[in-house]
Amino acid sequence: MNNNDNLDFEPNNIYEEPIINDIEPFVSDVNNTHFSMLNRYGENLTKKRYITNPAIARDEEINKMILILLSPEKSVVLTGKAGIGKTSIVEGLNYRIQRKEVPNALMNTQIFKINTSSLLGTYNDEGNEESKLQLLINEIMGKKDIILFIDEIHSLVTASKNGEVDFLNMLKPGLDRGDIKVIGATTTKEFEEYLLKDKAFLRRFERIEVDEPNQETTTKIVCGTLRKIEETTGVKWPYTNYLLEQVVKFLVNMTSEYKRVYENGSRYPDVTLALFSKCFTYAKFENSDKVTFKHIYQAIKNCSSVYPDVIKKEIPVFIETFKEYLDNEKVEIN
Repeated sequence: MNNNDNLDFEPNNIYEEPIINDIEPFVSDVNNTHFSMLNRYGENLTKKRYITNPAIARDEEINKMILILLSPEKSVVLTGKAGIGKTSIVEGLNYRIQRKEVPNALMNTQIFKINTSSLLGTYNDEGNEESKLQLLINEIMGKKDIILFIDEIHSLVTASKNGEVDFLNMLKPGLDRGDIKVIGATTTKEFEEYLLKDKAFLRRFERIEVDEPNQETTTKIVCGTLRKIEETTGVKWPYTNYLLEQVVKFLVNMTSEYKRVYENGSRYPDVTLALFSKCFTYAKFENSDKVTFKHIYQAIKNCSSVYPDVIKKEIPVFIETFKEYLDNEKVEIN
């Protein structure tokens, strides 16, 4: 195999260090108190450290999202299959904000991920009970630099129907005036089942359908995430970029649609990223500071996201494709 460091993508663009803005912690001034519903029940994604670009090859979706957010009375809902990176697209917007690569209107924006279940019920403040959601709405109303990210946004409608709390109606006045901006995410199935018939929701949200990336794009995403995996596991990839691409291409092909366990439900890029990360996990298990072909083989052999007969067929292909490295490292195949 000819070792060649040239890839189809540009490593210098993928492996850039993120630029972290100095964003001051958000403190609520509602009712002259320093208590913040956002800080207690939300995660400030804009303050998160991104080792690599979390939304490689998703520029089109991010640009569409930005255009909608700049519209006075519209919020965004991202729909698509599970595991295709809807949350990563929101993180990709945060990454751009940190690097000051957004329009001026979004330059100082902070995006808070909110768990709707945590906002059920009331908050007791010195004997006064108030709705948690209403306190949150009071806190963010009119603040143009705050965007709420609500994953599983269909739960707003189901919670309302179950009589738990009428999220949508409580948010409606702020959404109508553009005083509250929301990015929601849900699967296509749940959008069609719970939200498509809700005219009040559809008037206030513009939908962006997120497609599952193809094999070529998934390869770029997984290769581009290498530095993050290395840093989070403490295990290094010791081979060339060319070999990285060849291994990832094999894993991408091995986890293609009809080879996946149906009940698993995962899609590109998550299903391949999980398998690639498992190679590093096996290295870490053996206290190795670098991943080897033994660890790659172990991850493939014990992969649970594809059918067993797929593994039986793919292992001989893996052995033939990477025979030189397996022989050099004396990897025991069984």
